[in-house]
This record gives sequence, C-alpha cells and structure tokens, in this order.
Amino acid sequence: MLHAMAKTDEIQIVFCTVPDLDTGRRIARDLVEYRFAACVNVVPGIESVYRWQGQVQCDAEALLVIKARARDFAQLQAAILKQHPYELPEILAVPVTNALPEYLAWVQNHNEAK
Repeated sequence: MLHAMAKTDEIQIVFCTVPDLDTGRRIARDLVEYRFAACVNVVPGIESVYRWQGQVQCDAEALLVIKARARDFAQLQAAILKQHPYELPEILAVPVTNALPEYLAWVQNHNEAK
C-alpha cells in the first residue's frame, strides 16, 4: 500500500558503470535485497570513452540505473564500493525533479514490510 506521496527531492537516480553484466546483476540484487534501492536497471552493451592515467580508454561496460531515496545514498554507495572491482567507480546521484507521484511514493516506501 502506498502512503503519503514523496517529494521529488527525496528521490534520486544513481548511475554506476560496471565492467560486465555479472558484476552489475550482483550489485543490483544486493542493493534491492538490502533495501538501499527500490529498483535497479542493468543496461548491457554500453561503451565508455574516458581518460585514465593519461591515456584515452575505450571499454565495454554495463550501466546500473538505480532508483533510491536520497537519504539512503551513503549506505548505497558503501554497498557498491564493497563489491565494485574498479579503483575509482562511477557513482553519480542525480536528483529527481519530476516524476509520476505514485512511482515516487513506491520508491520512497520500498523498504516497508508488506
């Protein structure tokens, strides 16, 4: 059951690239299982071009699109860092400015017992 509607500033989208689908699925499952995120999309087949240690790199990766409460960010970040194989993983939180109110409420209340 959905309770009071969440405000948009209480919800964020967190982007995190991972080296492969297995890593992404493992992190995604843990984030949802431990209730640090309401939902994680694992998007395969992205290509990242970036500069690292003075060299331009191009790598195949997967992207995690994480829907979470802003107040859970520290725990969410710690959970990602425990499993992420990169020396410097991308973990970027973007505030939600507009969304379907019922979806916001679902994200806000994802950790309530059924």
